[in-house]
Amino acid sequence: MNPIKIAFFDIDGTLIDLDLKRMTEPVKHTLLELQKQGVRLCIATGRGPMTIPRIQGITFDTYLTFNGSYCFDREGDIFSNPIPRQDVLTVIRNARSLGRTVSVATKTELGANGWEKDLSDYFEIANLHLEIAPDFDRLIGQDVYQMMIGSRPEEFDALLCGATGAKIAAWWGRAVDVIPSNGGKGVAVEKVLAHYGLKRDQAIAFGDGNNDLEMLRTVGTGVAMGNGSEELKAAANAVCRPVTEDGIYHFCLERGLIAPYTKGDTGC
Repeated sequence: MNPIKIAFFDIDGTLIDLDLKRMTEPVKHTLLELQKQGVRLCIATGRGPMTIPRIQGITFDTYLTFNGSYCFDREGDIFSNPIPRQDVLTVIRNARSLGRTVSVATKTELGANGWEKDLSDYFEIANLHLEIAPDFDRLIGQDVYQMMIGSRPEEFDALLCGATGAKIAAWWGRAVDVIPSNGGKGVAVEKVLAHYGLKRDQAIAFGDGNNDLEMLRTVGTGVAMGNGSEELKAAANAVCRPVTEDGIYHFCLERGLIAPYTKGDTGC
């Protein structure tokens, strides 16, 4: 087996406890240890570039944002895959007929066409606020990489009716991300591995939600968090402890990937 050369991490519920909204010192230690050993650290998140939290002492090498629709590193873009414009308009129209608000994300901007509790609560999970765009029509005229919509499973079909170039990536019960139908974290991981000339068995990934399913299936070692969905756990190669118990740290320690953490190791 090839040694691990690249590691992909979801953020919310994986690297960061949804209640504490911060990364613990043992997990910071894990990332720094992996990086010292030449492992490329990659964020793989539903968040956009502008909403990724900055973590003191940690510099990631690569970013898979918008559930993989836009990927980049310090050298520039790796993969860009916006939602087809007609599908953006179709989903907005469908959401309106369901009485639902839509927030759209471009590379640099985020804005909604209204306010509703489900969507606002969804943003609060990531410690963000739902912002109403005064120029929503201008936003949707740009490349849209992801749409965030309050929605329940029984609304999914109606939400996507007629939108052949879009699909739902869901990891929470009251809202969804809409992304390109030919996208997702799994596709993005494939693009990133090819970009760096790496094989899947040189890659490890950690996630907690169903939007991480494709990613875990694409790498050589897919690890579900103990707090993850049952479907994700069933698809994973391994299940680690929950994020509240520093699951990533303990998994990497038990596998001999890092040295034990001692208070003060991260210097953060």
